[in-house]
Amino acid sequence: MEFLAEKLTWNQASIITEGGGMNADGKPKELYMKGIFIQGGVRNHNQRVYPLNEIRRAVDQVNESISNGETIWGEADHPEGLTINLDRISHMITELRFNEGNGIGKLKIIDTPLGNVCRTLIECGGKLGVSSRGSGNVNESSGEVSDFEIITVDIVARPSAPQAYPSAVYERRLTDAFTGRRGGIVEDLAEAVKHDPKAQKYFREEILNWMNKSLRS
Repeated sequence: MEFLAEKLTWNQASIITEGGGMNADGKPKELYMKGIFIQGGVRNHNQRVYPLNEIRRAVDQVNESISNGETIWGEADHPEGLTINLDRISHMITELRFNEGNGIGKLKIIDTPLGNVCRTLIECGGKLGVSSRGSGNVNESSGEVSDFEIITVDIVARPSAPQAYPSAVYERRLTDAFTGRRGGIVEDLAEAVKHDPKAQKYFREEILNWMNKSLRS
């Protein structure tokens, strides 16, 4: 069994958002992303093909888990493994169904540090994509996947050109500072945004939000 991750940009996934903003009482409204979470029957950019019967079966397994009360957590920017890291959870999968050869899903952004980063990026007009994470066997000659199992679907930022979003490094490092992973520190972040007024404002707001949450916990 191989680790299989398939990324779809905002356009490829036909992502739409539902909700967001604030309620009359000043509390955030629930925010959802909905679209194609995994494509079937086509050769993707990883040169893999997911037969329709594999997609349907894998989607049915996820639906069964959700129906049985299991929570399918997802992360911001998926890791290279199948384990769900609790400190990186940003959302939960609420729906996944098979339709016209694709896995069509819906996820709910939740109130965690990384969930709030995703919410901020979406509400400021950012376009986020998705990446399915699962396991299966890949035929080396045809690229067809068999015994496919979906573990989760993560939220990713994948611009068509690597340099299209120069602030992407800053946002990734900000996430690292929150989680303590890969040694991200506030001083480095301040240095990274010192020439970008918009990024400075975002950085200041997110640090204050994170500090307030830490003090309340």
